[in-house]
Amino acid sequence: MRSLILIALGGAVAQLVDGSLGMGFGATSTTLLMALAMMNPASASATVHVAELGTTLVSGLSHWKFKNVDWGVVLRLGIPGAIGAFIGATLLAHISLAFAKPVTAGILTLIGISLVIRFARGRVAGKRAGIPRGRMLSALGLFGGFVDAAGGGGWGPVTSSTLLSIGREEPRRIIGTVNTAEFLVTLAASAGFLLAMWDELLQHLMAVGGLLLGGMVAAPIAAWLVSIVNPTVLGGFVGTTLVLTNMGYVLDAIPNHEQFAPLAYALVVLVGGGLSIRGMLANKKLTQRRRYYSEKMAPSTTH
Repeated sequence: MRSLILIALGGAVAQLVDGSLGMGFGATSTTLLMALAMMNPASASATVHVAELGTTLVSGLSHWKFKNVDWGVVLRLGIPGAIGAFIGATLLAHISLAFAKPVTAGILTLIGISLVIRFARGRVAGKRAGIPRGRMLSALGLFGGFVDAAGGGGWGPVTSSTLLSIGREEPRRIIGTVNTAEFLVTLAASAGFLLAMWDELLQHLMAVGGLLLGGMVAAPIAAWLVSIVNPTVLGGFVGTTLVLTNMGYVLDAIPNHEQFAPLAYALVVLVGGGLSIRGMLANKKLTQRRRYYSEKMAPSTTH
């Protein structure tokens, strides 16, 4: 019962993060399942992906209803992503636990670093140069799907961040398209885990339910939170937390890491906190600049 409560809390926290940033449910859930419920990487990733079958389907249908989906990009991104996810799930399910932990933790640590760097700029999108097509989208999808399954999350941070930084499409269209393609990725990852570890997944059905329940309860709060929380601050905080939580597994693979581990943790806190504050200030300045030019360009009225 205690473990189930922790899993439900993990689902709630992950949904708060995902609802506020538009990404991070998988990475946050997997990290919390490994840290709080003491699950091994394969079980954690499998549990998260089976739970995400429902959330990604609803998300995709919602974005389709609001015309946020480019179906051409969904297929170019989602089909290679599904292939990468199936490979990643199958690989994670068959490698030894001693090897899986540092690999999964390493991927989650890199996701955390990418979140900190991204939100340190104070903006979501960079210079617009057009959505990549063809091979670029296929390669991005293949890599994003593999990372998502092998690391327990990462589809959003890998694909959304890349497309938002270079895309000409509106952010809502990019996020809607990526979220819709994620259903294909989740379906393939779940299939890989089900084929490789069916008996173990049956033992974790309660965990899947707990994760879904926590996410459903937190969804309305997340929708409210996104309207009041500065995403650059939350993004930097979540990224720093992912690094701190997973870095221990990575350090365990390094001989004599005890000598420099405290310094490494201190640097993560200082750098992560500093970049998060930098992002908050940059975002505030950017918002003020946009408001100034908006008011300046607005037509004046005479009485």
